[in-house]
Amino acid sequence: MTDRFMSGWGMAEGKINKLVIECDTYNEAEIVQDNARNRTEMIYININRNKPNYDKNRCYVSLHDKSDYGNWFKVGAFKG
Repeated sequence: MTDRFMSGWGMAEGKINKLVIECDTYNEAEIVQDNARNRTEMIYININRNKPNYDKNRCYVSLHDKSDYGNWFKVGAFKG
């Protein structure tokens, strides 16, 4: 997914900030996707079977999983 808020500054200065969250199951991926859709700064949210490959000159990519993004794996974590 693309994080619009973090794009263009900080570690992603001049780049698009891509957030990749590794899941163990497709069900987990659906939960993460649903949570991302409830965050206004997240766009282009996709589920992929393989780790995506982005152009390093255009994108800053941060990789995460349950160990550091645990709330993303909780059903309805970001519902208003």
